[in-house]
Amino acid sequence: MIGKIFWYGGWLIAVLILFSAGLKLPELILRRRKTWSRVCRGFGGLIIVVAVAVLTSAALTRHDKHFDLTRERLFTPDPKALEVIESLIRPVRLTYFSRADDPEGIRTQRIVELLGQQSKFLDIAIIDPGINPRLARSAGVQSYNAALLEADGRRLVVKGADETNIALGIQRILREERVEICFLEGHGEYPSDNYEFHTHVEKLGGHAMGHTHGSEEAVVQTISHGVGRFRRSLESLGYDIRVILPAVDGKIDTRCQVIIDAGPRSTYSAIESAALVSYLESGGSALLMYDLGFLLGAEHIQLLEHLGLRLDKRMIVDPGLHYAADEEMVAVTAYENHRITERMSFSFYPGVRPLERIIPVEGITITPLFYSSKTSYLQEFRDGMAFNGLEALAKQERLAESGPYLLAAASSGSFSSTSTREFRVIVVGDADFASNSFYPYMSNNRIAIAMVQWLAREEGRTLVSKRIPVPKAVNLVNQQRLALILWHVVALPCSIA
Repeated sequence: MIGKIFWYGGWLIAVLILFSAGLKLPELILRRRKTWSRVCRGFGGLIIVVAVAVLTSAALTRHDKHFDLTRERLFTPDPKALEVIESLIRPVRLTYFSRADDPEGIRTQRIVELLGQQSKFLDIAIIDPGINPRLARSAGVQSYNAALLEADGRRLVVKGADETNIALGIQRILREERVEICFLEGHGEYPSDNYEFHTHVEKLGGHAMGHTHGSEEAVVQTISHGVGRFRRSLESLGYDIRVILPAVDGKIDTRCQVIIDAGPRSTYSAIESAALVSYLESGGSALLMYDLGFLLGAEHIQLLEHLGLRLDKRMIVDPGLHYAADEEMVAVTAYENHRITERMSFSFYPGVRPLERIIPVEGITITPLFYSSKTSYLQEFRDGMAFNGLEALAKQERLAESGPYLLAAASSGSFSSTSTREFRVIVVGDADFASNSFYPYMSNNRIAIAMVQWLAREEGRTLVSKRIPVPKAVNLVNQQRLALILWHVVALPCSIA
């Protein structure tokens, strides 16, 4: 980008010099007597000027610089999409189908042209299906605002094309091997095919609506929700998704490169725990999100201890750093150094339980991912406690321990020296953060996808995910709310007075 700006600056300087020389040239020719030598010098200078102008124009064309002067930056491609295009190492042909008089299509057409300038491996063609219906039919495109991607003999049609969808399509069509991700079910987990959600903006008794942190009661009845939005994001990245039932099968299919256990409610049997151990011994990867109220069997506890972790039954409350006005929605703004947490910002975890880090067995490494703040503390948890109102909260004894508390950790290694492939496991003391109602907000979706990419051993890929529409809102942590109130209610009136 900086190099292109220098090219543009050099072109601009050259044009200004040529312009000033052009202004002085007629005056010099008219003032002096015309001789053959002077005429030749004049024509020679003219030829040089034309040559320089042609060369500078060619240089500018090859090193074009795009300026977007719109306030909303409508004609600026998404940075993540640009990163995908710039990282191309194999040829991709992009054919965009758009109507010439469609305003949205015009915007995407300009973006597509800009994407084509970012990489020599991206070949761009823009077709109006109204003018060339035969080409559209031969490509299998039956609607406007669609893109046909072709690479390595494969074809993919992207509907509702924008730069994000195009980048996702390119990642899918260039994927060299299929990665299968399996959601576990059979113990009351969040269903991966459920897309219901609520906005969780209403408040009652100081607690978030519709989330019981493992209990069956809530102050406001809402439709049961799942992790369907999380699943859709993974599918948009090109992952193959399916559901497995270890309780029925008695084993975990080793074709699943990653398994996701999102909020189980009932205890695993010894056979299921043994199946999980066997899967990890074969080099599998698992994202284990265990909510409050989930009780572990003896074999399951032993497995987590081998990984270097213990699960606490209590709940974390953070009066200093939380989402909105709910102290049980623990917020995280600082992360440990790990590939998963690179460039992560604000995320939050409703009704989260702490993890205790212990010494793992030999050959296994445990790495913390993020903690609660120092102002957090533990509170005994009982089913429905979070929704019994302020009186029930007042009866809970605040424990002496103070934070920070470990919220998520990554474990990797092998259980034996004969293993040919290391396993990877991430344990999070909460599953609500990835549920439909909380997944799109802040960095919850980014960190959930980053966890899966690390487990799938694709942490080097550019993180591009489908945008999820959410209600427009400005969300502040508690310190920001207090600072805003102090500024507007105290400082600003005093400064005027």
